[in-house]
Amino acid sequence: MSDATSLAEDFVSGRSDPVQALEQALVHASLAPSVFICLTAERARREAEAAAARWRAGQPLSVFDGVPLAWKDLFDVAGSVTTAGAAYRRQAPVALLDAPVVGQLCRAGMVSVGKTNLSELAYSGLGLNPHFGTPHNPHGTDQPRIPGGSSSGAAVAVAAGIVPIAMGTDTAGSIRIPAAFNGLVGYRSSCRRYSRDGVFPLAHTLDSLGPLTRSVRDALAIDDVLNGRDQRQPRPARSLKGQRFQVEQSVLEDARVEQSVRDNLHRSIDQLTAAGALIDVRPSKTFQATLDLIQHQGWLGSFEAFALHQALLDSPDAEQLDPRVRRRLEAARTLPASQLLGLYDARRRLQQQLIEELDGAILITPTVAHVAPALAPLEADDQLFVSTNLATLRLTMPGSLLDMPGVTLPSGRDALGLPTGLLLSAPSGEDARVLRAALSVETVLVQ
Repeated sequence: MSDATSLAEDFVSGRSDPVQALEQALVHASLAPSVFICLTAERARREAEAAAARWRAGQPLSVFDGVPLAWKDLFDVAGSVTTAGAAYRRQAPVALLDAPVVGQLCRAGMVSVGKTNLSELAYSGLGLNPHFGTPHNPHGTDQPRIPGGSSSGAAVAVAAGIVPIAMGTDTAGSIRIPAAFNGLVGYRSSCRRYSRDGVFPLAHTLDSLGPLTRSVRDALAIDDVLNGRDQRQPRPARSLKGQRFQVEQSVLEDARVEQSVRDNLHRSIDQLTAAGALIDVRPSKTFQATLDLIQHQGWLGSFEAFALHQALLDSPDAEQLDPRVRRRLEAARTLPASQLLGLYDARRRLQQQLIEELDGAILITPTVAHVAPALAPLEADDQLFVSTNLATLRLTMPGSLLDMPGVTLPSGRDALGLPTGLLLSAPSGEDARVLRAALSVETVLVQ
């Protein structure tokens, strides 16, 4: 499947139209087990027909008018239940209103195909869900492999060619991880870049939103729409000549990073250097300090997730939770408040330290240290699930704690054809800069 920008170009030329694109998406969605929790076909057909009429009249609402997209089932979509991937929410009241970001993209003419599957309550980096099933990574040709989480269905919906764009959320890596495992572009925005109203929360200072796409230009276009900019022409990529990047050397040399991930990142760095980028390969004191903080002082999201869900955990509905998710939530019940306050203080210091250390450079790390693991062993072994989940989240958690906007890009594949990812990150609020850098990097890596 081509990206959303190419599909919109087909609408302009008459090679396709929004109704045809939607019907293809609905057929493909019906053949993809566990990817969607629900389809919103009636609404989508109304939206597609209206978009097709606008294109015939030469009056599209935006560059993406009529483009189909999917929503992680944390976003309120009027008329559907927001399940958050949890069995206890199956009978929750339907949303009366669209979440603001849903409304913004709807007003730009985009067509909402349905709500995608996820880790229950968005609380896992692996994407397994015992209630709604686990979507299989389409790159796992040797055996079923995990999609990554928590935006599991969103990633598979794009990777399998059902829709060109799916909106996800990211609290510790939940956009970047499944994007990397599925060979996609995934953009984690700074926490305050988009409205989070109408989006089921997990951790109030860590939750962020963003798209999973097939190209950086699509992510940029979504960002333009959500920020009230109407760019009718795709932005040209800037030359990499003179652009500064810092490669986190300690992570790259860590034995926990699989050889294929390391080799593909080295090759990418060589390509960027050949294109004129200024690459500084050295340890990042801030990144390493953040990894150490999380390892020894705990994960801030654990405190915030428990606080959010304590009433649920103390209710009979707790019995319906995935036991793995319930145990992880409960683990924070007895943690002292002093530990939480210490994490908040440390985060503020590290955020300032990061700005000074990078000094305008973009940080490069592997997105995940390994490719998508096999599904069956993780379903069967609780201890393996826990250790694999922590290993999968390890390299994206620092960016979340420091509120670093990040874009993961495909960096290559391993011997089995499983994708690896490269992550570009910048200090909080520097979303536009990291997106433009990603656009430049992408033009070099896809050649």
